This record gives sequence, structure tokens and C-alpha cells, in this order.
Amino acid sequence: MFVIPWLMFISVDTARPAPVQTTHALAMHGTPKYGPDFQHFDYVNPNAPRGGTLRLGVQGTFDSFNPFIPKGNPAAGTSFETLLTASADEPFTEYGLIAESIEIPGDRSWVIFGLRPQARWHDGKPITVEDVIWSFNALKNKGQPFYRFYYASVASAEKVGPQTVKFTFAEKGNRELPLIVGQLPILPKHYWDAGDFESTTLDPPLGSGPYRITKFEAGRFVTTERVQDYWGKDLPVNKGHNNFDRIRYDYYHDDTAIRIALKAGEIDFRFENQAKAWALDYDVPAVRNGWLRKEEVRHFSPTGMQAFVYNGRREIFKDRKVRQALAFAFDFEWTNKNLFFGQYTRTESYFSNSELAATGPPEAEELEILARYRGRIPDEIFTHSYEAPSTDGSGWPRNNLRQAFALLEQVGWTVDDTRLINVHTGQPFEFEILLVSPAFERIVLPYVRNLRRLGIDARVRLVDQSQYINRLRSFDFDMIVAVWGSSESPGNEQRNFWSSAAADSPAGRNYAGVKDPVVDELIELVISAPDREDLVARTRALDRVLLFGYYVVPHWHLQVQRILSWDKFSRPEVTPRSGTSTNYWWFDPVKAARLQAERETEGQATDISSPATPGIGTTIVVIAGLGVAGFFVFRRVWQRMGIS
Repeated sequence: MFVIPWLMFISVDTARPAPVQTTHALAMHGTPKYGPDFQHFDYVNPNAPRGGTLRLGVQGTFDSFNPFIPKGNPAAGTSFETLLTASADEPFTEYGLIAESIEIPGDRSWVIFGLRPQARWHDGKPITVEDVIWSFNALKNKGQPFYRFYYASVASAEKVGPQTVKFTFAEKGNRELPLIVGQLPILPKHYWDAGDFESTTLDPPLGSGPYRITKFEAGRFVTTERVQDYWGKDLPVNKGHNNFDRIRYDYYHDDTAIRIALKAGEIDFRFENQAKAWALDYDVPAVRNGWLRKEEVRHFSPTGMQAFVYNGRREIFKDRKVRQALAFAFDFEWTNKNLFFGQYTRTESYFSNSELAATGPPEAEELEILARYRGRIPDEIFTHSYEAPSTDGSGWPRNNLRQAFALLEQVGWTVDDTRLINVHTGQPFEFEILLVSPAFERIVLPYVRNLRRLGIDARVRLVDQSQYINRLRSFDFDMIVAVWGSSESPGNEQRNFWSSAAADSPAGRNYAGVKDPVVDELIELVISAPDREDLVARTRALDRVLLFGYYVVPHWHLQVQRILSWDKFSRPEVTPRSGTSTNYWWFDPVKAARLQAERETEGQATDISSPATPGIGTTIVVIAGLGVAGFFVFRRVWQRMGIS
């Protein structure tokens, strides 16, 4: 056959495959911090002793041990592993867990994982390629809607060797997709083939992790015990982790009950999430004596965005100026001073507390990116940095409300007999703020008061968890409080948060209903960023466009972890950028013995009658509001005190 030489040359050149790398770890950008021969992460104690029990409090209830389906309330303590596991001191790097090797081409159009031959389920059977493929298909087709969205760009999973599985992607250049697949929970095919994966269950399913469920009572507690012959206990990624013999999760009606249990010594550890409680609820003998440690640990992780979120699908919120106006009614300075004891910083970025946050006017590469969209994005993006409305903290934000009125008048709203009315339709401005947490009522009500000063009838509706979830999935709300977390390497999850496709999908978290082609394009730029410098510039551009879309009323963030723990644990000297975690704490028998001796000497093994905690009379009243979980807290406390 006759072949023209230059045509043959072109054919060979364009068909040349991208160079393939085989590695032990994969970084979003750059190279992994830890080499192939690393022994452990820097932020753990590889010689940490093992033993003891960690008792944790969980709010709510549970009725299922299947966390992967859109049914039931899943329990804590289930133990499923992934192909890769992330380090806590890098922006986004994953190391082999079930997988011991990673093959990947330069364009990241596919990835091959080589499984560890020693990886085992708790029943002793090996973890196989068939398990990986079954897990991918089951989660994508039958699991939570989130999985369909998250793995939408994964075209196929196929077996290419006895211990190797290949994932092929529907797009090239998406640097995050191999890492996303590495996060795939691996489930036992042989176990679920004999059951119904799509149903809730109170039979603890078969897992492969360092702990297994040994005891539970539905809705009350779950106890897990460390697996003595756990297959991965000597892996470098696990050294210094999983140091407790047992972890017990006790369920309580609400955070008030959890705090009482903590102060009574019924649970050991808590991340405190409420400023008022941090300031006022822990002036108790246990804290004053140093038994219950109260610490603030600085972290440098992006804190993301918590906010009042408009449902942009609602007609009253479709105008950008309306959304901008209502932000002036939220008085953060008064709220921070009077409700939060000055503990918080105002959030002014979707990537707050990180280098990814847009600050100052755009410049350099960020400006070049935004210039492509001039005329399609607000002009002030090019000259201003986003600043949330601020006040003097007096509780009467007169100037802010004037600015709000001016914006509302520009788009056809006027006051008629103390009510804000649309001059074109005669429709009054009214909406509902949907809440699931009672703790937020005290925060929302001052905002409602200022909205009423504008003539807006804003009502607060508190619903139970099941109703809230259903209304969220169907976008049946006017305004909610939502949180979008953020990593140091944002990527594909941004589609789930802000893309036009996610705005119509119950699997998405685009609660605001953002449908903007510019946002869609910026998301794709973030995902395809070739290096860290480009990622930062592109993320800042996306941040800026979202901020000036006024889709939310930003709240606040905290740059420390508020930790309470009984002084019977130790932790490594090095704290990673993301903050500390009980994953690498350990039970310290010397501290535990000293603590017990001091409490017995003081005669305060348990004390709920101090001025800062409820006395017995108050306790009886409190129980009525805590339900069954609260009753069991107090019953255990009274038994310790000799009260029947």
C-alpha cells in the first residue's frame, strides 16, 4: 500500500500517547510532599500508645447504617475505606490506601489503580477489582444523588489486570478527576449481592477500616472497636492514627444536652460551634480546675461561606439590586458584639481565610480573565473589592436601611402604609426564612426586625430535619442558612455549588439557583487550571463574580478551632494547617489516672449544680425540652451523684 510520507508523519505524531507516570501519590498541582519511602505524616506521633476509649456526642438520631443512599438517618461509626487518602498538611494530595500504585497520563484522561494484595474485608476476604467497579456503579446509579453529580465525568470503570482497575474520564485536562475517583468509598460486592443496597438497614454492614461496630442501640448510641488484625495498620498513611481501642457515639436531642453531658464527664470531646456557649456555658469547676480543657487552636484552612441564601428561583429575588438591598438589613457588628461576644470575623469571600479569596481590585492574571467578560459582569468588579455592609453596632442601622430603600426604589418597590409594595403588581414584599436549627432563631430575629423596618414581612419557619431535607431537595424555600465548605484546591465541587446544571438538580447544592454562563465558564477554568498560580487567579475571579452577584448575605467565620476535651488525652506537637483532629490523638493513662484522683479528692466526679449549670430544679424543666436523649443524660448524672 502506498503511503504519503508526510501524512504518515502527521498520523504518528497526533496519535502519540501522553507520557504515563507511575506513582505512590497524586497532587492536584506540583509534587507530593512525602516521597515513596515516607514512614509517616509529619503531624502524627508514630509511636503513640494505643488503648482507652473516646466518647463523643452526636446531635439527632439514627435509623440506618447505610450512609450511601437517600433514605434514613445514617449512624456514625461506619467504617469504609477509599482507594486513596489525603494528607492534612498539603493543599490537595492523596496517597495510596487500598491502592498501592497510581498510573496516570500527562493529560489525566484516565487513571489506573493497583490494589494492595493484603487489603482485606473484616470477614477476611480480599478487596478486589470487582469490589471497586461494583462500588462505582452502585453509588453512581443507586446512591445519594450527590454521587451521580460528583462522578458525572467518569465515563467508565474496567478491570485491566488481576489487581488493577482503570477509570476513563469524559474530559481531558481535569486535574481533579483522578483525585475524586481516589475518594471513592469501596464497598464489598459479595456482601451487598446478598442484600438490598437501596434499603436502610440496622445490620452493621461489612467494612474494611480500622474500626468495626460492636454494639448499638437505635437512636441512642453506637460503639466501635479497633480491629486488632486490621490489614492496613502498618501503612505509612495510618501510622499514628486510630489510637483508641474504642470509640463510642452517644446521641442527644440537641447541643444543650451534649454540653451538659460533656460537663458531667459523660462524653470526652467537643468542637464547640456556638459563640454564646463558648463564652458563657463553661464557667464550671471542671474547666476552672483544668480537668476539662478549653482551647483555641489556630488553623489556616479556607473557611468557605456561611450565609443567608436567597432562592433566586423566586420572583422577588431575581433582581440583583433587590438581593444587594436586603444585605444592608443584616447588622453583623451588632450581632457579633451582642450575640457572639466579638469572636467572629465577617466573611467577604467564598474562600475566606485563604490565598484564594479575592481582595482589592483585580490585577495581573485575574484582571485578564475578568476582562474577557466585560459587559457581561458588573462594571464595579473592575474597580472595587467586595465589602459587606457594615454598621456602628448600635442596633439601629439607619444609614444602611436608607441605602437599601434607595436600591429597592430603583427597581420598583415603594412603601405603602408601612408595607413594601411592588408598584407594578401591587405585590407586598414577603418571604419565609426556613430553619432546621433552633440555635439560629436568635440570630435570624434581629435580621427580621430590620427587614420589617424596610416594610418587608419576613417570617421564620423552624422545621424538623426530615422536612427540611425534603424541602431543600425540591428547592421549596425562600431563604435558608447554608454553608459551602472550601478546600485549598477547589475544583469539580464548584459545578455542584454554582453551575447552571446544578440549579435544576436535587443532587446539586446550588441552593441560590445561580444560572450564569460566565460563572459556568469560570468554574471550568478553575477545574482546568494547570498549576497553582493559575488556580489562585481563576478562583479569585470566580469568587469576585459570585460576590458581586449578591446571591447570599455573608455571615462570619472563625479562624480557630474551639475545643473542649477532658484532660486524659495527648496529641502530637505538630498541628497541620487544617487544625487538629482526634484521628491522631491518643489516650494517656498517666493523665487519666491523675484526673480521676483529683476529681475523687475534690468530690466532684460529676457536678451539675454549679452556678453555670442547671440545678436539680432547673434540670427537671430542661428534661421536658430534651426528650428521651436528655433523660438518659441526666439519669446517668444522677446515678453518679447518688440521686435516684
